[in-house]
Amino acid sequence: MSDAASEIARLSAALAAQTARAQAAETELAQARALASCTDAMIQELKLEIAKLRRDKYGITSERRTRLIDQLELQLEELEAAATEDALAAEHAADKANAVRVFTRRKPVRKPFPDHLPRERVVVEAPAACTCCGSDRIVKMGEDVTETLEVIPRQWKVIQTVREKFTCRACEKISQPPAPFHAIPRGWAGPQLIAMIAFDKYGQHQPLNRQSERIAREGIDLSLSTLADLIGHTCVALAPIHALIARHVLDAGRLHGDDTTVPLLARGGAKTARLWTYVRDDRPWGGGAPPAALFHFSTDRRKEHPTRHLAEWHGVLQSDVYGGYNDLYLADRSPGPVRSALCWSHARRKFFELADIKAIARKGKKVAKEISPIALDAVTRIDAIFAAERNITGLSDAARREARQQWVAPMVNDLHDWMQAERARMSKHNPVAKAINYMLEGTGRWEAFTAFLDDGRLCLTNNAAERALRGIALGRKSWLFAGSERGGDRAAFMYTLIVTAKMNDIDPQAWMADVLARLPEMPVSRLPELLPWNWKAAMGLKRIAA
Repeated sequence: MSDAASEIARLSAALAAQTARAQAAETELAQARALASCTDAMIQELKLEIAKLRRDKYGITSERRTRLIDQLELQLEELEAAATEDALAAEHAADKANAVRVFTRRKPVRKPFPDHLPRERVVVEAPAACTCCGSDRIVKMGEDVTETLEVIPRQWKVIQTVREKFTCRACEKISQPPAPFHAIPRGWAGPQLIAMIAFDKYGQHQPLNRQSERIAREGIDLSLSTLADLIGHTCVALAPIHALIARHVLDAGRLHGDDTTVPLLARGGAKTARLWTYVRDDRPWGGGAPPAALFHFSTDRRKEHPTRHLAEWHGVLQSDVYGGYNDLYLADRSPGPVRSALCWSHARRKFFELADIKAIARKGKKVAKEISPIALDAVTRIDAIFAAERNITGLSDAARREARQQWVAPMVNDLHDWMQAERARMSKHNPVAKAINYMLEGTGRWEAFTAFLDDGRLCLTNNAAERALRGIALGRKSWLFAGSERGGDRAAFMYTLIVTAKMNDIDPQAWMADVLARLPEMPVSRLPELLPWNWKAAMGLKRIAA
């Protein structure tokens, strides 16, 4: 009997040891998974950081880099979530096997919460007696504070403005303070609410029907027609500010011009309309004028639109080779001919598409047969010009011109001679020849590409206009189409305000709310104080004074 008992004890011990080893192996597996997930997330985060640093240092050289960053951010989201799940699973497994060291995921140090956030103290009830001996002779010697970030659902309130009436016992005259001005005439909505609705629609690309549904879930009934009415009032109220921004843009001697497609609701479906932008940005050469953007809407891309937009303007227009600008370049044009300066990013893109190894491989083609060595050589030469330009960004007009004449002009001349020699050996149907002709064919085409060499104010690319249009490309996926031509005009109106505010590094919603609040009482002579760059300077002085 003793032998049987001892055998059972031995088997029980062996089973316990086996169970412990299994738990340890399970825990180690969970730890390994957590470590692998954490490593993947860290790698993806570093890839994203590298991509952003390259973009900040070298600029956007193609649309593919922007798409890459967006894709990396999406992948990082998924990997971070997976790493957290695996880390929690590892902790749970380690609790079962105390002998295994718990895996601790390394996380970045959290920044302190902003000082301007209100603090709510929740004091945990203190013990009335010592937890050790039970004595009530306890004295507070300090405290430990743990901060938790929390959000309170958006609060709505009704502001009651009371105007008391007084009567005079001597003359029986009734006196009462005048009614305050509203952001919009006879308005019931405050400036903060109006600015939020306008910015959500045009800055965050949230259509009014979705906003109405979201507000209804918060207990407030604001119909689609009511919100649309507010948008109409807002455009009328902000028209003087829009006019000042338009005047500021058209006072520039140099503009960036570009356009993008906008679906327009039409009978039987949607047709392709256009949003045009003209950008004033003197920051690359240290100009003192604040940056601003002016938008226009049209139902098509006919050349009369840019001719009408810039009817009273003359200067240097940086753009692509779109033929709709050609009437602006006529010598007998009134008030004067516009000089053309063409974008090198567009030219580079023609060659890059023929030398993009990864893109060709994704299409299932044999890279060795599809890659053009001539196109690759052209990309290399153009990239050298871009690299030289990066070194002079921010210098003065004269300094940029001098540096270009010394360093960039020889590379540009060599590129021109090389392209002419290569084109002479190609068929006109060769894709590389077409890319070369993009720069060399046409009257004054090459002169327009090289105009930047003699003018330090000019940029090598038209990226300023493309950046202004970037939000529209993102918004198309949300609002799908413009409802009417008038709706397109309102969108262009609001994009002018929002993009200009963003270019001056201010919050468009906060700026519009303050402008709407102050505009009714503001004399016409002081309206320039509400322009984004002047408003920003005034807010900075207020913060310093406070």
